Amino acid sequence: MRFVFALVAFIGAVLMIGAGVAQRTVLLEPDHVTREVTIENPTTYMVVDQEALAAFAGQQTVTASGSPEVFLSYGRTNDVLAWIGDTAYTSIGYDAEEDALTSSLITPAAEPGDEPAPEADPDAPADTADEDAAEPEENPDATGSPSGSDLWLDQFAAENVLRTTVDIPEGITVLLASDGTEKAPSRVGISWPLDNSTPWAGPLIAGGALLFLIGVFFLITGIRRHRRGRGPRRNVGKSAKRLPSAPKPTSRQIGRGSGRRAIGRSRIAVVPVVAISAMALSGCSADYWPDFTAMATSTPTAEPTATADGEEEPVVQEVTPPAVTVPQMERIMRRIAVLAGDADSERDESLLSDRFTGPAFDAREANYAIRASLDDYAAPAAIRASPITLILPQQSNVWPRVVMVVTQNEDDPTEAPIALVLQQQSPRENYHIVYEMALAPDAQVPPVAPASIGAPIISPEFKGLLMPPGEVAAAYADVLLKGSESEYDELFTVDGDVLREQLGVRGQREIAASLPDTADIEFSNEVGDGPTVALATNDSGALVSVEIEQREKVTPNDGGTIGFEEGSPGAALSGFDGKSAKGVQRRVSLQLLFYVPGVGSDGTITLLGWSENLISASEVK
Repeated sequence: MRFVFALVAFIGAVLMIGAGVAQRTVLLEPDHVTREVTIENPTTYMVVDQEALAAFAGQQTVTASGSPEVFLSYGRTNDVLAWIGDTAYTSIGYDAEEDALTSSLITPAAEPGDEPAPEADPDAPADTADEDAAEPEENPDATGSPSGSDLWLDQFAAENVLRTTVDIPEGITVLLASDGTEKAPSRVGISWPLDNSTPWAGPLIAGGALLFLIGVFFLITGIRRHRRGRGPRRNVGKSAKRLPSAPKPTSRQIGRGSGRRAIGRSRIAVVPVVAISAMALSGCSADYWPDFTAMATSTPTAEPTATADGEEEPVVQEVTPPAVTVPQMERIMRRIAVLAGDADSERDESLLSDRFTGPAFDAREANYAIRASLDDYAAPAAIRASPITLILPQQSNVWPRVVMVVTQNEDDPTEAPIALVLQQQSPRENYHIVYEMALAPDAQVPPVAPASIGAPIISPEFKGLLMPPGEVAAAYADVLLKGSESEYDELFTVDGDVLREQLGVRGQREIAASLPDTADIEFSNEVGDGPTVALATNDSGALVSVEIEQREKVTPNDGGTIGFEEGSPGAALSGFDGKSAKGVQRRVSLQLLFYVPGVGSDGTITLLGWSENLISASEVK
């Protein structure tokens, strides 16, 4: 009977191990699914829609080919389409019924009076573009390379063939192009991973190995039992003669007689070899076993909460997304830091214009001109890419967009943090630094929203603050000029305002006292050309960035002449090293960052940071 059990165990082991191995070999499902599309007449740009990217679950491996240079980027759908603008492009979608990628030509919206743009034939084959659609006549001014745009969350480039794996969530779109002038890749494929795990392969192989061991046990015990009961049993009679004893075996015979133990050892050695092999096959991967953790961690789906009247709670309105994400802004700051460093070292204004504008550009431009004549003149403060201690993007999906960033010099903690205000005027333009201000030593920046939420922009005419943002610059300019006699003096915090001490009434008196008796000086302040940028804070206040220009006009009062001091920044910037009977003048740009509390607050307007830069000097005309 033991032999029967052993035979059944061996057969079961073979079937179970065979079934487990077959699941991982001949019966194994594919580990990915791929859908491809070929475009007969590709446009300059190609957009892979969300429906195509989400055709299957999991990360997407995008393969693009068919052009000498292949560029891939992804960003918010609104940003991608805004960057493309009025240029015709190819849209890659997904047909669920045909289970295939589709391509269609998207043309700009027709102006009133124009003929409507032709639509793609919905019956066109899934793997080719609409051959009947005319190739678009693109606007050359609208084309350009998408590489390096600040709108992208990430970008990749390769020659001939590009293959990359991304994880595109909802609301994100992929953009494919070449160099912005050549046609986009004509072949696109998207692959998604498939779950081809075989959770019963491990149990089958392990169970088969266990049955094999059981079969071996029955076989060995059956053989031993059979040997013990082998041969007839004889009764010895009383008169039977005693047989002579058998001769003793020689040493050679003893050696040959030990073969039974050798056979037993080799048979027993087979058992662990087979068992270990089966266990190795069944335990080499988690795909061989059921995943009980997923079942344990699954949570029930939340149900809508009903109100007391039995009505469901209203759906919360979607908040406008921030202009940039944190990784996006960190990448932008790295690019700006490199460019600013190169421009500062080479004093290259043309290079500077790629990332600076407004008051920030004027300040560096003047600094370069002064340093061209004065080698010992201080260079502008370096733009640090990290660490970034504050990122406050505007909540916006339109343009222009604004972001405020505060960076710190990690090598020198005593250096004041720098507050930067960046602005992106249009989708095709990158972010430019508009304001660059050093924070005051004791500056207390009020709580603001996290970067993942952003802050709404506040209109210059908004009256929900202690003072409308558009009036802050003029009011502070009056305070600097008149001091406590200004009608706005009580609205501004006096304690800790170092700038008021340096350039206010007290500072102006010190400057006038340093001039010779034969010269008079006249001060005037006015609102600069820089934009008023106001971002909301959590306490209903606002961070307001403005520019004030302070003018100094020095004239002789005795009928003589006067000029800039030799070797002074004014002389270097103006190029005027003589004397003038009309006098000389300087223009200083003050970039200012204020905290303006909300209406009803007990606080006052506080100066958080500033920068002072000589931007113009000349003879009085």
